[in-house]
Amino acid sequence: MEKRKRETAVVVKHTGSRYLVSGLDSWNPIQCVVRGKLRIKGSKTTNPIAVGDYVEFEFFENGDSVITDILPRKNYLIRRSTNLSKETHIIASNIDMAFLITTIDFPEVKTAFIDRFLASCEAYRIPVTIIVNKTDLYTESHLEYLEYFCNLYQSAGYNIIKTSCFTEENIDLIKELCKNHVSLFSGQSGVGKSSLIQRIDCNLNLKTAEISEYHNQGKHTTTFYQMHPLSFGGFIIDTPGIRGFGLFEMTKDELSHYFREMLPLIDNCKFKPCTHTHEPGCAIKEAVENGKISEERYYSYLSMLEEDGGKYR
Repeated sequence: MEKRKRETAVVVKHTGSRYLVSGLDSWNPIQCVVRGKLRIKGSKTTNPIAVGDYVEFEFFENGDSVITDILPRKNYLIRRSTNLSKETHIIASNIDMAFLITTIDFPEVKTAFIDRFLASCEAYRIPVTIIVNKTDLYTESHLEYLEYFCNLYQSAGYNIIKTSCFTEENIDLIKELCKNHVSLFSGQSGVGKSSLIQRIDCNLNLKTAEISEYHNQGKHTTTFYQMHPLSFGGFIIDTPGIRGFGLFEMTKDELSHYFREMLPLIDNCKFKPCTHTHEPGCAIKEAVENGKISEERYYSYLSMLEEDGGKYR
């Protein structure tokens, strides 16, 4: 079986053992399979090839295409599989920026999940923005908590964007941020991620939940990891809803480096390394006592520190 020369493309969709790859300058997805030895080569991930990966593939005259190599990654976002503690899952790679879609109700997204996602983005040097969706549904009590929520993460150094798929609040701002970039959109099931992407570019034909579901918890409608080209320039990587976010490739001593508000103070601790739990002369504990670091973020840090004894590798 003869083959043509190797070509380079980016993985734009992953469905089981099959992948769609395309050039970004000329969007023309081609179905590929993975060479067996590449798929199992010392990998502990459930998906050694991820959406966003640049790959080399061979195109055979009979129409088959086989991925033969993965090119080096600029970055990637990975999480530990919740039911398989020794295995991990690469969410996407070669990401310019990440958007974490959250809701304070319908459903409520816990800050513990948010903090784990943010810490992982920091670890892999992926700029991240938090989007609070479904603002049109919030009552006065919701809005009071929303103000607290925004202060919590803005004081930690994160950008917050409030939006609604119905009022289209700040949709143009999100579009501008996505323009000419590869943007990851991620979040838990039911936060309205697919509906939001559809508002950002109405030319995309994404499956979305019914309005009645949207107003409550909704059903997750994205089942595969997939990259979509934007009509105004750039690409969005849409991901299935994430139930939990297990940390990986971090150590007990490194974790505080992935909390933006802690990082500038770490060198002021008396002991190095410092876990910021029991050591005297700890600058982080002092900042918590003085209100410079929020107690909620600090307790989230402690919770992560206790996971598996603070070992994530």
